[in-house]
Amino acid sequence: MLLIDSAIQFYLDQMFKDGASMWFQRQLEQVLAKSFEVKYAELPWRTLFPVSNEMNPAADTITYHVMDRVGVAKIIGAYAKDLPRADAFAQEVKSTIKGLGVAFGYNTDEIRKARWLNVPLEQRKANAARRAMEETFNTIAFNGDADTGLPGFLSNPNITESTVPNGATSGTTFWSGKTPDEILFDINAIFEGIFTLTKMIERPDTLLLPPAQWNFIASTPRSANSDTTILQYVVNNSPYIASAANIIPINQMTGSGTGGLDQMCAYTRSPEKLQAHVPMEQQFLPIQQKGLEFEIPSEGRTGGVVIYYPLSVALAIGI
Repeated sequence: MLLIDSAIQFYLDQMFKDGASMWFQRQLEQVLAKSFEVKYAELPWRTLFPVSNEMNPAADTITYHVMDRVGVAKIIGAYAKDLPRADAFAQEVKSTIKGLGVAFGYNTDEIRKARWLNVPLEQRKANAARRAMEETFNTIAFNGDADTGLPGFLSNPNITESTVPNGATSGTTFWSGKTPDEILFDINAIFEGIFTLTKMIERPDTLLLPPAQWNFIASTPRSANSDTTILQYVVNNSPYIASAANIIPINQMTGSGTGGLDQMCAYTRSPEKLQAHVPMEQQFLPIQQKGLEFEIPSEGRTGGVVIYYPLSVALAIGI
C-alpha cells in the first residue's frame, strides 16, 4: 500500500484546500491495491521458470558456484605410496542485475473532475504500468538483453540445439507434414538426447511447444484406428512427461528458432537447474509533483533467467 510522505502531502494540501487531497490519497491507494490483483496468465514466465526473490535489491550481480570433482581410484599394492588424488573444485560465475522503471500520473484537471463527479480515479493507468513491468520481466526472462548482458532462457549460448530430421515421406521437418510416428520420434529424441548426453544425470520433465504444434498433437489421433491423440500417447508412454500439464503451448516458441523457424524445448523445471531472478518486484513510489501533474513512479529489478546446468535444457528447431 502506498504511503504518501509529509512533503508530498504538503503539495497536495496547498493545491486542494477543500479536502480533495485526502480524497486523492485514498483513491490512489485503492487504485494501486487493485492493480496488484490483476492477473496476467498469458505472460508465462512466472509459471515456467522458478522465481527467486532471494537476492538483495541493492545487488548488481548474481554470483554462484558450479561444483565439480575429479579423480579415480586404482588398484594398488600393499606398500603403494603413489595413491591417485581426488579433489573437488568450484567455478565462480557472475551474472548481472539491472533496474526497470515505469510511471503513470494524473493531472490536476483529471483530479478535479474525478472529485467533482465523485467517481474513482481511472484504474487503467495503474494497470497499464503494472502490465508494462510484467511484459518487460517476461521479455527479459525469455530473451535476455544483449545491451546490458542480462541472461535469457532462449538466449543462453550453452543450450544444446539440434534440427529435427526430415520426414521419410514428406521430406519436411514440419510436423504438419509428418506422420504421428515421426512426431513421436522427434519428441522422444529431444528428451533422450539430454538423458544420454549427461550420462543419465539429467531427466527433463517439461516440453514447451508453439501453440500450433501443441494443438496439432492434442487433436491428431495416434493412428487411424486409435482414439488416443499423439499428446495423450506421449503422456501415457514417455518416461519423462508425468502429465499433460507438462506439455505447454507458449507463443515464444513460434518463430524463435534459427532462421525464424518454430522450435520446441525440453528442460527440467526445477530451481536447482534454473531460476528467474527478481531481486525487487515492482514497487510504486511516493507521488511526485511535476508541474500540473502528479506522477506515480515504480521500479523493479531483474537478473533475467540464470541456467545453472545448461545441459538440462535442449532446443529442437524446425517443427
